[in-house]
Amino acid sequence: MSIGDEAIVITNAPEEATQGVEESSTNQLPLKGKKLSWNKLRRYDSLDIESNKFNGHHGHQAAGWSVVFQLAFQSIGVVYGDIGTSPLYVYSSTFTEGIKHNDDILGVLSLIIYTITLIPLIKYVFIVLRANDNGDGGTFALYSLICRYAKVGLTPSQQAEDGDISNFRLELANNRLKRASRVKSSLEKSRFAKYFLLFAAMLGTSMVIGDGVLTPSISVLSAVSGLQEATSSITQGYSHHSVYVPGKIVWISVAILVLLFSVQRFGTDKVGYSFAPVISIWFIMISGIGVYNFIKFDPTVIKALNPKYIIDYFQRNKKEAWISLGGVVLAITGTEAMFADLGHFSVRSIQISMCGMTYPALMLAYIGQAAFLRKNHELVSNTFYKSIPHGVYWPMFVVAVLAAIIASQAMISGAFSIIQQSLALGCFPRVKIVHTSAKYEGQVYIPEVNYLLMLACVAVTVAFRTTTKIGNAYGIAVVFVMTLTSAFLILVMIMIWKTSILLVILYILIVGSVEILYLSSVLYKFDQGGYLPLGFAAFLMVIMFIWNDVYRRKYYYELDHKVSPTKVKEIIDNGNLCRVPGLAIFYSELVHGIPPIFKHYAENVPALHSVLVFVSIKSLPISKVPMEERFLFRRVQPNDLNVFRCVVRYGYTDSQNEQEPFERILVGKLKEFIRDDILYSAAVQNVEEKNGGEEPDNESANGEYVNIEGERVNNERQIEAVEREIEVLDKAWCAGVVHLMGENEVIAGKGANIGKKVVIDYAYNFIRRNLRQQEKVFDIPHQRLLKVGMTYEL
Repeated sequence: MSIGDEAIVITNAPEEATQGVEESSTNQLPLKGKKLSWNKLRRYDSLDIESNKFNGHHGHQAAGWSVVFQLAFQSIGVVYGDIGTSPLYVYSSTFTEGIKHNDDILGVLSLIIYTITLIPLIKYVFIVLRANDNGDGGTFALYSLICRYAKVGLTPSQQAEDGDISNFRLELANNRLKRASRVKSSLEKSRFAKYFLLFAAMLGTSMVIGDGVLTPSISVLSAVSGLQEATSSITQGYSHHSVYVPGKIVWISVAILVLLFSVQRFGTDKVGYSFAPVISIWFIMISGIGVYNFIKFDPTVIKALNPKYIIDYFQRNKKEAWISLGGVVLAITGTEAMFADLGHFSVRSIQISMCGMTYPALMLAYIGQAAFLRKNHELVSNTFYKSIPHGVYWPMFVVAVLAAIIASQAMISGAFSIIQQSLALGCFPRVKIVHTSAKYEGQVYIPEVNYLLMLACVAVTVAFRTTTKIGNAYGIAVVFVMTLTSAFLILVMIMIWKTSILLVILYILIVGSVEILYLSSVLYKFDQGGYLPLGFAAFLMVIMFIWNDVYRRKYYYELDHKVSPTKVKEIIDNGNLCRVPGLAIFYSELVHGIPPIFKHYAENVPALHSVLVFVSIKSLPISKVPMEERFLFRRVQPNDLNVFRCVVRYGYTDSQNEQEPFERILVGKLKEFIRDDILYSAAVQNVEEKNGGEEPDNESANGEYVNIEGERVNNERQIEAVEREIEVLDKAWCAGVVHLMGENEVIAGKGANIGKKVVIDYAYNFIRRNLRQQEKVFDIPHQRLLKVGMTYEL
């Protein structure tokens, strides 16, 4: 074990930075007239307790109708590109063997109508969107809700103080508590349930990332295939000496995909203004063409509203009808985007855009295509382009390609967002997160992931070549995510919403059974391309699980070897150590105590800075943490040690690279804490004196106010104490700031089995060596960074 060999340059804080901090502290000194309720003054004993119960509220703030309608229009471009481009390939993917009976078209149309009505409209728009996490949606939003309500997280980093964060609180119903408590208790006691929930969240994440590969491939390939109608020289591909040679359609699609991924670094915001108008034009055109085909070819297809045609379809085709469900399910691809992209909009805006534009347009498009097919069975392999009237063919082709690109863009952005969420919760290796928009939250770009997604998209397009084969893979990814969402939603309904058991059973019987039926169908095509998303998800989950498993082991190691406050005092009082001017910030993931790296550092370097701050960067299972609630400080006693502990709490969509230097924000917040801590100590002393040395209990003290002025507290004495401590901090800040971070070598402990050695010594260390280091993720200045080498035997 040795101290890292990186150089330290102690530089003075910039003059303007120092001035900013001094101004901040000066403005905060006056305490006269400050009133605090006892509940606000009460503090937990330390940062060592587990979290308790939470109360409060969550949800969107009310917005005016003009804002809601603006968001509804914008959501058309971001949310519905994927489901909106499904008419390009649904019928061709369903009737892969051709149409054998004219009424089969009515059966499939009826399936499409009721599937879109049940899953996207009823399930997502009116039920799932309510299960948002302070306005954010997706698999991790549901997982975070469950983790906040029940202690099912596997890393013991919960703190009682987390429940005080406004976004953390849950609004809980008062009835049906017994059943909800039983379910909650069962989850908390079962280690299998905890692992299963984490596994399900990882699987859902992996499948959404898989969508980021398959959506661009199938959407762009479907749109570009329209060129075959214009000229026979442009083909999908051909075989030469038993070797398949991709045609121009494939290579044009590949070129568009490469271009699409190349512009991702500029961010969605740069091209976002064109999204909603283009998708709106797309919806207007497909609905108009649908009405035209409906009137021209066969208005009687409206009979498909009768679900009897679904029963007849299955009776005629039996197994083939069940297999064809894998094509029908492509009509609802992208439905998860309504929930995953909720953070950019609001529940009401998405409900309006779905009911007012998307749902009617899709219904008209599919009904029109069915009317066309009733008279043109042989054209089913390219239904969309064959059904377009000749006069609007080229405008429709251009809009189709643009819509496909936008659909791809939305799913790629969704993949970036969900990776950011899983990274924040310790379930994904460190990668660089670039926030591409100062105006819109949640728009991020991940260079490494973008490059890998591009290679995967190109490989899938060249290897599979046709939308039918890609559709087999796509269907599995789509239905898996929907089924997992339903599973999480049922837990939310029982534990958090306290929904009537009859409604829960009704949901399972109707929505759950339909999704299981579709899942069984898409899994049948496992060997025809369905293996791709499952293989891709398995690969991602192995990486995620290895990273999360070692992450947890490291946390438990630090927890078992943490340094007690008594030991800290002994180390600092050691005559062999000298205190030098400056501020030292020790980084650790440990929130319950002082990390073992401090003891290791003190044993190897006989000098400590005048002010020490132990910082833990912690991600909470919520989407955002307000800046005023982000920093949680505590002193290490006695006060004259000038040692502080700090937990910096982020939500899974918060940026950890602030526009203002982190150390400046930290010092400013530390000054606020010093002021409030002195005020708090004086208030507690006076209240105890008033009550004969006893603290009032919560109930009797609720609403009682302590006036920090006049006879109760000597205000001048408190101001002097604040000024004295802040002066010490200012001197340390001006002398220079050093960031100390552990360069931990992780190895399997003695006696570990072969599986543990493979996971820790080879797999984890390989991933860690090939990814970004932690200081780059947090933008710590290299010239003021000291790495402390330490070996963890897990």
